[in-house]
Amino acid sequence: MAAAAAFEEAEEGGPRSLFALSAVAVSRSMGALERDVWALPRHLLRGLLPLLTIFRLERAEGAARRAGLSTQPIWRKLWDDVMKTRPPNSENITCWRKKFLETFFSNVLHGVLDVSSDWRLNDHHFSPLLHSAPHVSQLTLCNMLQGAVELAAEHNQKVLENLAGSLRILKFQHLLSSDQSIRHPLVLLLHRLIHHGSVSHVSVYSWPVPDTVLLVLILSMSAGFWRSGSALAYQSSPCGLCREDIAQSQELAQERAERGRSDEREWSDWENQKRCLRATEEANAEVNGCGADNHLNSIPSGLRSPPLRNEASSEASSKVPCDHTSIQGGFSPHCISDQLSCRAVLRKTRRRLRSAVGKKRRCLRRSRGPYADPEDLYDFVFTVAREDNSVLLNKSSTTEGENGENWTSSSPGSPCTGHAGCKKRGGSAGIFPLKAARRFRSVSTLELFSIPLTGETCQTLSNLLSSWVSLENLVLSYNGLGANIFCILSGLRALSCHSDCRLRVVRVSDVFSHMPCMDLVRCILSTFPQLHALSVGFDLKNQLEEDMPEGNPSCSEAEILESCLQQLEIRFPREPLHTAFLLPVLKASKSLQQLSLDSATLPSSQELGLLLEALKECNPNLRKLSFHDVNLAEHQKEVLLLLQDPVLQEITLSFCRLFESSTTEFLSEIINTVKRNSSLKSLRLPGNRLGNHRLVALADIFSEDSSSSLCQLDVSSNCIKPDGLLAFTKKLEGHIQQRRGQIQFTHLRLFQNWLDQDAETAQEALRRLRAVCSVVSDSWDSSQAFADYISVM
Repeated sequence: MAAAAAFEEAEEGGPRSLFALSAVAVSRSMGALERDVWALPRHLLRGLLPLLTIFRLERAEGAARRAGLSTQPIWRKLWDDVMKTRPPNSENITCWRKKFLETFFSNVLHGVLDVSSDWRLNDHHFSPLLHSAPHVSQLTLCNMLQGAVELAAEHNQKVLENLAGSLRILKFQHLLSSDQSIRHPLVLLLHRLIHHGSVSHVSVYSWPVPDTVLLVLILSMSAGFWRSGSALAYQSSPCGLCREDIAQSQELAQERAERGRSDEREWSDWENQKRCLRATEEANAEVNGCGADNHLNSIPSGLRSPPLRNEASSEASSKVPCDHTSIQGGFSPHCISDQLSCRAVLRKTRRRLRSAVGKKRRCLRRSRGPYADPEDLYDFVFTVAREDNSVLLNKSSTTEGENGENWTSSSPGSPCTGHAGCKKRGGSAGIFPLKAARRFRSVSTLELFSIPLTGETCQTLSNLLSSWVSLENLVLSYNGLGANIFCILSGLRALSCHSDCRLRVVRVSDVFSHMPCMDLVRCILSTFPQLHALSVGFDLKNQLEEDMPEGNPSCSEAEILESCLQQLEIRFPREPLHTAFLLPVLKASKSLQQLSLDSATLPSSQELGLLLEALKECNPNLRKLSFHDVNLAEHQKEVLLLLQDPVLQEITLSFCRLFESSTTEFLSEIINTVKRNSSLKSLRLPGNRLGNHRLVALADIFSEDSSSSLCQLDVSSNCIKPDGLLAFTKKLEGHIQQRRGQIQFTHLRLFQNWLDQDAETAQEALRRLRAVCSVVSDSWDSSQAFADYISVM
């Protein structure tokens, strides 16, 4: 315990600086003293921990925990000193060690951080990537995918193994076009992290001009499809984790081949023995004056039941004549020669079959044209698809009468292959060759944001979705689907036919809608009644309905069975909200707990009342109701009825023009209604031009005579100035004092208000508010926002 002795002597017998010097000396000799250091007393260990490198500090976690010490403040200081940024949602970070090491890994991988810039990051005993990888649960690869190339390099093989055990979320962001050299490293990376790793969530963000081959590669490998062998070779050798599977499959194939040859020999022997035995019995019968039929039962039982055989051997054996002459008590010599002739015919038949198969394979190889290289990913994604389809079509043409349809059919249980909305461009295929690929582990969440999807890509995605049973969450956002939405729906319809389908969340949003929102909602719900969350949203209407492609399935009359839907979000492209169209969905969703309606127009003054009545009747479990950008200025009566609902716990009325044409009495009625509602926990009113005087009035919700249980209030984007916020704070403090602190109010949101107009008053108001509740605000520049508003007028 040399380390302990040095520390005790320095701390007790010398000045504080001597203790610090001893700690520095020990920290520099951790390679030799590490085991002794972990056994130091608590007060000595506390002084040493901040002097360790991040690698030693990470190894000290167990010793610190046993001593009752927390390393979180040290990791937080490391973040401030090294990263020099404030992480988003920092108040929700529970482990700064994980946050720091995860960001450290990403920054070192992409060359953003130089480990030599700080002595705490540099230790020649440790590899930065190797030792921080176990703490990485989310990784983002961007630009030219340099990070993927680095991780797939041979010298980082151990890093990739560590990452495969910890990584859960893999993101691709702001990708740029890249050359073909990136494809092979990307294959290795995805195969290791998804097929043999723990990645369950793949997201692709902002790819304005996507590389079709790379995108299809990411999608297909996320779905668990790829071929093993040469395409997955690592330094000219197969994937180590696949090697055993390949060996096992080869052994099984060899066993099947040997069993087939044995069956052929057994069948041939059986046929010849049976014929020769029959000839012997007939000869004996002729000698004894009896017909052969009387002696058939004397055939040994082992020859009565033939072994399993294939059609080729059956055909061959049926065509071989055998003339028998008899010798009593044994086989005729002619039968022996006949056995040889039968086997010769079988060999010829097998040769003919092998020759035909060889010709077909050679023909297929010639059909590949320029894509003969088995390492070419484009060859696999597209050319092999044509091969596979031609073989399947040949097979299906012979069995069409039996099966009625093949895997490429466009029936409700099959993926999309030829829909009007799935046009092929340039002739290069779109159907992903599922039959040609091996199935590996797949992810459960797929998110595609701001990526234009062509008809070919949608067709590939549709075919992948058709059997992606592990998929639980699907998010397609701003992909320019247009008519290709029907192709995606076709794949989802095929997926719904699988009994083990796990899809529970679907979110679709885009700029233009190609079909009415309610039709799309009905179509998805009728196909997937087991969904828990569905979100559909569009910004603008598309062309006229007559421009829609012919032959698309109509969803407006789709029957909706009782569903498991708990959350429904609909963003209308300024479409009228007709309760009659929404009513079948509400009736089928008895378990609905959250409903959000965005950017809808109310065709009549009675429509909102009909909707609230329908919700009360059909959805008794509804807890959260949200209206966004819906003009409620002329629906004051319905708003008050909504605020009286005894079941709703959260109500959001954002940018709904509540007070655009209202009177002072309306605000008072709102306050009194909320005061009497003991079930409402959250009231969100952003973007309704409350102003100072209405905000101050809202403080009366918490008055002494109130029975409200309101915990959260959101007044963001409401033109609130610092003096109005201070007046609200003072009034709230008075009500809390009257109620002797018995108040449930805990959260106030103040985003995008005019608090920058008087910084000193705003800071005083925020300081006093934070003593009462949690306040979430921002440093919004109201002058710049006003300038932006004027510029777009």
